[in-house]
Order: sequence, then structure tokens, then C-alpha cells
Amino acid sequence: MASQDTTQPAGFLTTHVLDTARGMPAEGLVIWLYRISGDSRTKIAETITNADGRTDSPILPADTFKPGQYELVFFAGDYLRANKTASGEPLFLDQVPIRFGISQNDHYHVPLLLSPYGYSTYRGS
Repeated sequence: MASQDTTQPAGFLTTHVLDTARGMPAEGLVIWLYRISGDSRTKIAETITNADGRTDSPILPADTFKPGQYELVFFAGDYLRANKTASGEPLFLDQVPIRFGISQNDHYHVPLLLSPYGYSTYRGS
């Protein structure tokens, strides 16, 4: 009788950014990922969005995935300035941090819907 593989699949983290003011994916937006431990944070990844507003690979791939507290920082101000959709200094939105928890081996997807004066996020699929 063959044995069954009972190992859990490794989790991973993805993200993408949609520019709701322009009605299109946000290409060229820099994103940093931090792992949070108590009062400190450690930068573990840096990436940039592609033409689809997504990263080319998971920002936290299966081989480095582990449960815990994380923070994505979206460099929205640089993107908004480059696309001339926001003006004046300081911008209303510059760096957009999203802190969240990962509690199980699963696919976590944290998108950002962005405009010059507001944003929203949710746990996607």
C-alpha cells in the first residue's frame, strides 16, 4: 500500500497594485516587505510592480515563508509623482504601510487599490 504525502504545502505571499484614479494597473511601483518582531522590523524583500501591477514572483516565496507579523510598504508617492497624478508637497499619500499577520501555510494576497487621496486593501485570493 502506497503511503500518502501528508505534508502541508508551503505558503507564499503575493501583492498587486491597481491605480483606481487612472483605471489601470500601477506599473513601476516599488514595494518593500518587512518581518516584524516585537518593536523591530527587518527588511526581507524589495520588488517593483510590472505592467500588470503585480510582482514577477511572490514577494515572500515558499522557501522563506513562515507565520508571523509582516508589513508591506508601498512607495505610492514616487509612483504618483512619476505619473503626474498628484502634485504639491508634501503629497497626501507618500509611503503606504500595511501591517498584517500570517497564521497558516496558505496563499496570502494583499492588494492595494490606490489613488492620490485614498487607498484600500483586503485579503485577496
